[in-house]
Amino acid sequence: MPAEAKPRLLHLPLPVRPLLLLIIPFISFLLLYTYSSPPLATNAVAAAAVTVPLAPSPPSPHIRMRRAGFRSYEDYLRHQLNKTLDPRLRKVWATRDWHRKVDAFARAFAGLRDDGLLSNSSRALCVGARLGQEVAALRLVGVRDAVGIDLAPAPPLVVKGDFHEQPFSNDTFDLEFSNVFDHALYPDRFVAEIERTLRPGGVAVLHVAVHRRGDKYSANDLLDVQGLVGLFCQSEVVRISKVDAFGLDTEVILRKKRSP
Repeated sequence: MPAEAKPRLLHLPLPVRPLLLLIIPFISFLLLYTYSSPPLATNAVAAAAVTVPLAPSPPSPHIRMRRAGFRSYEDYLRHQLNKTLDPRLRKVWATRDWHRKVDAFARAFAGLRDDGLLSNSSRALCVGARLGQEVAALRLVGVRDAVGIDLAPAPPLVVKGDFHEQPFSNDTFDLEFSNVFDHALYPDRFVAEIERTLRPGGVAVLHVAVHRRGDKYSANDLLDVQGLVGLFCQSEVVRISKVDAFGLDTEVILRKKRSP
């Protein structure tokens, strides 16, 4: 495992935080061309190739893999970075989409808080966060200790990390959120890393599309929600419900079992 990453999170007075969240997308936009330049994209692939590739995930009748399209793990990473570093998409994420998505995520996280699944003292991770709308939403609703990971960092909300090999120690987070399960080349490792870094009693929240073919960057298609649930060996289902979440239709919430 790589050395533990301990991002230094901001702890600001309440009147300052909304202003900070307003300027964050513009900071990310200014960094757009830095992160999307070809040399850095190449370096990002090299840096992200830790101990992966892994053995193929066990076949599941509930998950259709698209692994045949990748010649190597580096090829897969490069393909994913083509989307993450696309200047046009990053401009959309940082401008037109920013407030719409932050508001929608904030409503979802406020609901989790109302249900007792999240608190302002929670330590939260957003897996595959791109520019960090989910992280901004968590901080907006009062969860100050929140950070995201993605193959390309987006300071100050998102640090560099591969969701197949999270750069955090065991039992680190109280909540992990992700809406990129379809991008996992190794779904079992994706889930295992969430369970490894969740604290006992911690909650995983995943938004997925079921029975729908993903876009050209998807590495798998989830044919049945049990394909996802069955990968969680250390967790119990809290609930499975329908959502309307930017093309994703199902919310799966699980809680990591506490040690006996």
